[in-house]
Amino acid sequence: MARHNGTRGWYGKVVGAALGVTMLALGASLWTAQADTAGGPPPKAATNSVKTVAVTIAHASDKGPRGVNITIDDGPDPTWTPQVLDVLREYGVKATFCMVGTQAQAHPDLVKQVVAAGHRLCDHTVSHDTAMDKKSPAYRSQQILDAERMITEASGGVRPMYYRAPGGAFTPDSRKLAASRGMRPLGWNVDTKDFEQPGTDAIVATVERELPNGPTLLFHDAGGDRSQTVEALRRVLPRLKEQGYSFGFPVR
Repeated sequence: MARHNGTRGWYGKVVGAALGVTMLALGASLWTAQADTAGGPPPKAATNSVKTVAVTIAHASDKGPRGVNITIDDGPDPTWTPQVLDVLREYGVKATFCMVGTQAQAHPDLVKQVVAAGHRLCDHTVSHDTAMDKKSPAYRSQQILDAERMITEASGGVRPMYYRAPGGAFTPDSRKLAASRGMRPLGWNVDTKDFEQPGTDAIVATVERELPNGPTLLFHDAGGDRSQTVEALRRVLPRLKEQGYSFGFPVR
């Protein structure tokens, strides 16, 4: 999601929940810093066989110049994710779900539903810290690697294919780490601002106005009341199909 200043109280709860997870996972999450001194085997994140992908931030669609990528951030959420999934299924659209680690851990059934419906997973860090680019490399590694593990475990073994930094807080080292784990850094072209709850009409108008900027659209399925998002998707998806667009995934 886009960077916000003081408007997302929900994330205070997420950060609080994440602190416990972070402390429990600290030994594994800081494996990069401990590799020289630890005598035991490395954690799972270091041993899985993965293929490195490009470190550049992806925006393009695998459907080409008339392709559109629907991306859904911050969930899964037990109220809104099922409704988003229903709309996507109604119009035969596949999307990329950028999941917060603590949310995935809390709702593994929803993560599995997303995967079973043919959508893709994206690592959106453990606690959605939009200032993580100002913090240490070890902290950024923990946020990325722990979320990767949490999402993979919640999905039943399906790994995230992308990494989206909260608020666009990418750094060269975080992009390199994600790419080494097979997760293409993922940006966006159209920020619908649905997190501000501007009204369904405003969300739809933003998509129509800004789609010429590029194919990757940013929506949210958590962090507050997302009824406007659900209704906006219900209007946007068939309209884009009528205009000759097809729906795909971000390039990897």
